[in-house]
Amino acid sequence: MSAKELSNEKNIVSVEITVSAEDFQKAIKQSYNKNKKHFTIQGFRKGKAPRKLIEAHYGKGVFYEDAIDFAFPGAYKDALEELKIEPVTRPELQEVKEASEDGAVFIVNIGLKPAATLGEYKGAEIESLEAVVSDEDIDEEITRMAGMNARMITDENAQAKKGDTVIIDFVGYVDDVPFEGGEGHDYPLELGSNTFIPGYEDQLIGAKTGEEVEVKVTFPEDYKQDDVAGKEAVFKTIVNEVQVKELPEIDDEFAKDVSEFDTLDELKASVAEKLKEKKTTELRRNAENKVIDFAVQNAEIEIPYLMVEEELDRTLDTYDRQLKSQGLGLNDYLGYMGSNVEQFREGMKEDVERNLKADFVLTEIAEAEKLEPTEEELEEEIKRYAASMQQDFEEFKKTVNETMEGYMKTDIKRRKAIDFLVDAAQVK
Repeated sequence: MSAKELSNEKNIVSVEITVSAEDFQKAIKQSYNKNKKHFTIQGFRKGKAPRKLIEAHYGKGVFYEDAIDFAFPGAYKDALEELKIEPVTRPELQEVKEASEDGAVFIVNIGLKPAATLGEYKGAEIESLEAVVSDEDIDEEITRMAGMNARMITDENAQAKKGDTVIIDFVGYVDDVPFEGGEGHDYPLELGSNTFIPGYEDQLIGAKTGEEVEVKVTFPEDYKQDDVAGKEAVFKTIVNEVQVKELPEIDDEFAKDVSEFDTLDELKASVAEKLKEKKTTELRRNAENKVIDFAVQNAEIEIPYLMVEEELDRTLDTYDRQLKSQGLGLNDYLGYMGSNVEQFREGMKEDVERNLKADFVLTEIAEAEKLEPTEEELEEEIKRYAASMQQDFEEFKKTVNETMEGYMKTDIKRRKAIDFLVDAAQVK
């Protein structure tokens, strides 16, 4: 085996690996032993025909495909050692340049660890982290709670408005012809819920019980039903009933009904506390995103495309397994949403690359600022892992090896770097 570097650009190194005739012959023999059972040659029992005879019937290269698979791992490992390459991705087999009894030549692309050159990373502008909850915020939340506990009553004289529910019959037409799936009877539709095609609900505002409304809409280009996607349609809609919300009286009795509190003042105090916690969390999250973006934008770093592709593969696999645990695969789910895996993957690419850049930049900042995890922080991290896995802390701690501890320390350093950046930010 011999190897030579062909190019090294954007943290992708291209390597030509040559497998000797002797080593490739061994791989061909492995391929023959694996596949000979599939060949029938007259005069021989199935799986007993000599290799040379099979090659004479089916061609010299009949065993090459699997031989390449057998030869590649060892040759790749030796090439990494010879060229002193430390990959951070799986290899991408770009080309099999040659494969014969005289040997094989592969060209592979390998992702290298990107180095982040830090720019200015202190002094990003953020909003104040002090959460402020107004009386209006509290009243709005109380009103929302009242709405969740409202009764729906039929009002024969009401003109439908946002928030009301209309009970409708409808038939949809495209080019004056009813289309499949465009019909419904006694369908409850909350106006403003945006559950129907854009523009449909707005045209029912003001309608009364018994009225017929011709609703004109245009289906989105990416609508999941291909025969109507992008087309104009008319829905002949009859309003059978208008139901309006009757809100409960907001008083102490209301507080007792919807909470563990006896008075409205106590309920409002609890709502204020929860809103403050929520706003504080949102402010912190927004601040973290801003300081990370600031540091990444000012840094120089090139993420190898192979690393992005691998991360996309992992993310899609995670989504697929989660959905399958609920009885629905990723392909099926995206189909229902009017999308597909390719579109979904492309839509995630920018975020995945940004997150990878952020990881490397934060690692460099932690190194630059000497942000090392303490023993106490590592202990807390192990407790957090144990709790997430619902395991006893002491028992779980015994299973933490050097590799796992390394991952934990990296996570701690990353969080410390984020805290450092937030503390170093300028509050607008």
